Amino acid sequence: MTTSLIALVTGANQGLGRALAAGLARRLTAQDVVYLTGRDSARVAEAVEGLSGAQVRGELFDVADPEAASRFAERLRDRHGGVDIVFGNAVMRVGPEDDPREIIGPYTQVNNFGTTRLLRAFAPLVRDGGRLIVVASSLGTLHHLAPVLHQRFDGLSTLDQVDKQVAAWRDAVADGSARSGAWPGFVNIPSKIAQVAAVRALASHRRAADLDRGTLLAAVCPGMINTPTSAKWWDVSGAPSPAEAAVALLDLVFEPVQPEHYGQLVRFGQVVPWK
Repeated sequence: MTTSLIALVTGANQGLGRALAAGLARRLTAQDVVYLTGRDSARVAEAVEGLSGAQVRGELFDVADPEAASRFAERLRDRHGGVDIVFGNAVMRVGPEDDPREIIGPYTQVNNFGTTRLLRAFAPLVRDGGRLIVVASSLGTLHHLAPVLHQRFDGLSTLDQVDKQVAAWRDAVADGSARSGAWPGFVNIPSKIAQVAAVRALASHRRAADLDRGTLLAAVCPGMINTPTSAKWWDVSGAPSPAEAAVALLDLVFEPVQPEHYGQLVRFGQVVPWK
């Protein structure tokens, strides 16, 4: 057991994830621990090099593995008794050349089922005053989905319900039936909506108790970031670097909890309306 602060970042061996781990290390103390995680041991080890401040520990954690989140949560509980900061940032990136029917299975395993497994495993470990943050996008609102599909994700109250809707959408993409329906062709949209829906579902049961404990559960949008993957879709030449984009997310972690942020999608300190 320890009184040090314990932080975890998934998908942290590059881009925004590494910037979040580096920013946490700088803002925490030498007694605190930041777990920088990813699914490639060599890239994780490389990402840890040069980071200073808190103790930064590189660990393998593949969120696509159905058992990985529960195993890693158990290890951190045994080592530290709980966690204080969790950033769920792992993402499978796709490009315009990718066929949604071919990538939708692994894509949802990482981005969506990986998110709900992380929430299930780590929500019980977040200590008083902690932060449990899912990195999503402003695409994750019902505004970007055809009205006929809103009921798929609106008003869900359990993570199992979210998983059921994601599985139905995944299967429709895989068998091609989504193309003849109202689903958007850009798979990021339903995926991000489902991530925000997962946060909202979990928050519906925890709000009062978490706010009493000074704890924040939220989804966040970092805005457009200048990365090679984003450049495949948009002109990001004037967009912030990952380190610059991480600042607002880190501020959300270290500033006092704003009750209006709880269970919502937050972008630059402001709530992005769900509907």
